[in-house]
Amino acid sequence: MPASPASHDAAGSSGGDAAFALACKASGVFVLLLLGAIIIELFMGGLPAFRAFGLSFVTSTEWDPVQEVFGAGVSIYGTILTAVLALLMAVPLAFGVAFFLTELAPEWMRRPVGTAIELLAAVPSIIYGMWGFFVIVPVMAQVVQPAIIDSIGELPVIGDLFQGPPFGTGLLTAALILAIMVLPFIAATMRDVFMQVPGVFKESAYGLGATRWEVMRNVVLPYTRTSVVGGIMLGLGRALGETMAVTFVIGNANRIASSLFGPGNTIASLVALEFGESAAGSLKLSALLALGFILFVISFVVLAVSRWLLRSRLRV
Repeated sequence: MPASPASHDAAGSSGGDAAFALACKASGVFVLLLLGAIIIELFMGGLPAFRAFGLSFVTSTEWDPVQEVFGAGVSIYGTILTAVLALLMAVPLAFGVAFFLTELAPEWMRRPVGTAIELLAAVPSIIYGMWGFFVIVPVMAQVVQPAIIDSIGELPVIGDLFQGPPFGTGLLTAALILAIMVLPFIAATMRDVFMQVPGVFKESAYGLGATRWEVMRNVVLPYTRTSVVGGIMLGLGRALGETMAVTFVIGNANRIASSLFGPGNTIASLVALEFGESAAGSLKLSALLALGFILFVISFVVLAVSRWLLRSRLRV
């Protein structure tokens, strides 16, 4: 008895599902293999530096290519500090933008403003760097930094963070540029996930007399917490690894400044500046590859900690 057309369709559908599942698994395995290959290559390339300097490579603040003495302390400090400051500035602004677009803005304004935010994410980092150097740095040097020095700089303890000559470049300026760069990523993610909250949830809260802020705090944010944290981590990932924009405005000095107005560097900016002058097989090239490995470890640790904190909050 010949098979029915329905059985042929079912067999074809089953075969297509199996092929699609296999393709998805292969893609996942490929990503893991690629990531593992990058990690191994960075570690193996940086192994001579780790052997030469040991754990002191991570804490040392000396970077002397002439004497072939290298340390990652300054660049690690600059990477973490600028990324944290950038998030402190960007996250509240991104939340305000997302809250405005989803709860306050009229319908005719939401689409063009949302599109403008997304276009900011498409601007190349070197453009941000040039804009920061030619526009933001003069404003910081002539207006912002002198005002902060004369006000916050006079306060005890915290004032030490805002002292020094107002050159315009420095850690704070780099953090400001990074904040502007990561703002569209975080804001766009928050806006999209806020819009996915079922309307009945918010309408129920409004019906009970809740204000817009109470609805956002007690309904929208708990519902979208995982996605919001994911958007923030996406911004943090770009802030940690940003290269050219930071290189333009951070001052590129291999020392730890006591003031946020002082110059410094990050792992990415140091690699960008020094990589072209490194000979193959040299200890300097190994040190730069070791810096790349350390940057990956920092990103992995930050992501793992954020996931752990999020899961612990969800269990509560």
